[in-house]
Amino acid sequence: MTPAEMEALKAAFEMHQAMNVEVFYWWCTAIMFMIHAGFLAYEIGASRVKNALASGMKNILTLSVVIPTFYFFGWWIYNAFPGGLVPADAAFALPWSTSMGPDVQDMGTGIFWAAFALFGATTGSIMSGAVIERIRLSAYLILTVLVGSVVWILAGAWGWHPDGWLLLDLGYHDVGASGVVHAVAGFFSLGVLMNLGPRIGKFVDGKAMAIVPHNLPMALIGLMLIIVGFFGFLGGCIIFNGGETGWTTIYGNPTNLSAFAFNTLMGFAGGVIGAYLTSREPFMTMSGGLAGIITVAAGLDLYYPGLTFVLAICGGLTMPLVGKMVEKAGIDDAVGAVAVHGWCGFLGVVLVGVFASGYPNTPEGAPEITFMGQFIGAVVMAITGFIPGYGVSLLLSKMNMLRVPPKVEEAGLDLVEIPALPYPERVPARDIVEGTQPADEASLPANGALSS
Repeated sequence: MTPAEMEALKAAFEMHQAMNVEVFYWWCTAIMFMIHAGFLAYEIGASRVKNALASGMKNILTLSVVIPTFYFFGWWIYNAFPGGLVPADAAFALPWSTSMGPDVQDMGTGIFWAAFALFGATTGSIMSGAVIERIRLSAYLILTVLVGSVVWILAGAWGWHPDGWLLLDLGYHDVGASGVVHAVAGFFSLGVLMNLGPRIGKFVDGKAMAIVPHNLPMALIGLMLIIVGFFGFLGGCIIFNGGETGWTTIYGNPTNLSAFAFNTLMGFAGGVIGAYLTSREPFMTMSGGLAGIITVAAGLDLYYPGLTFVLAICGGLTMPLVGKMVEKAGIDDAVGAVAVHGWCGFLGVVLVGVFASGYPNTPEGAPEITFMGQFIGAVVMAITGFIPGYGVSLLLSKMNMLRVPPKVEEAGLDLVEIPALPYPERVPARDIVEGTQPADEASLPANGALSS
């Protein structure tokens, strides 16, 4: 074989490898859409009939507002702010730059932007479930753009970017986004909920009442679809380099899909078992699968699967208990987002510091993983999410823009904000508010049921 033929063969191989990278993230992004199909289904099911379509519409519009805003400024934030709050030069990530459009010489930017944009949309959908049945759609969309195209990606710049200060100063390790996505979104949701207030009828004389889902099977199917989408989400958290380098984490450590497969599945199973042991309730049990994966996601590349299973059980065990604590504090988190994403994301980051302390974080010489580095990183993620969520929702509340009026809430958001009926052949028997039950009693829908 002549040198020219060797060079042609090498060029063809390199092009094939670059195309493989593109194809991998293309399908990761497509699978991530299942997360949003799942959120749509479980939020519709978790709502009462009078709010079902409003809950679903939020999820459809989440994608439609996060994707363009992430294009116009979210990707730039990731590349401009790894060192803190002072922007670095990231002109290549501005929407009018050459890399931010069709370019046959650039087979990476667009596909990575797409995966990150879907990460951002996930943060909005996490908040969406927590605030169902009383938030204005316009306020929700403002908050979704904030968390999905500004807040989480700022945290991502600090904890994921090769020049991120959490990585370079503290050795922060979070390969599966327990902190940069889930903790940020969960604590952002907590801040919003504190200003939004509980649904009418949720608390009676200080006692929490159960506002039951109108379609629990749909909610469970939705949660399972989110698990399907997680395989695309976590695939987007691993770097397919091609050539001799192979798979690495976002930090450059060698890994592979097998490590992610072992620990994702063991995390799911452990979380379900843990949540079942402390709740016995179908929705919380299925949510335990999410809780388990989120609890172990930060260390997917490092854990032995047996340890993963145990840690996921712990996440699943504690998640319903944290949800009860949030409820006892007078906060109405309709789907347990603060516990599932906020608490388990925070826990997941800290557990890496407990069980992987001393592990070399990158080949380039960043600090090794430490407990204090992970703990500080988890606190940073929680604060980064909570402060903007609380501050902007407080401003919206002061402007009377956050919550629908009581009469609208009682009549149902579908009637006012979404002029359509989810089940036009069926009508509510009585006002759902009058039919709430104590949270610790059997959750049979006395007045929330539907009759023909």
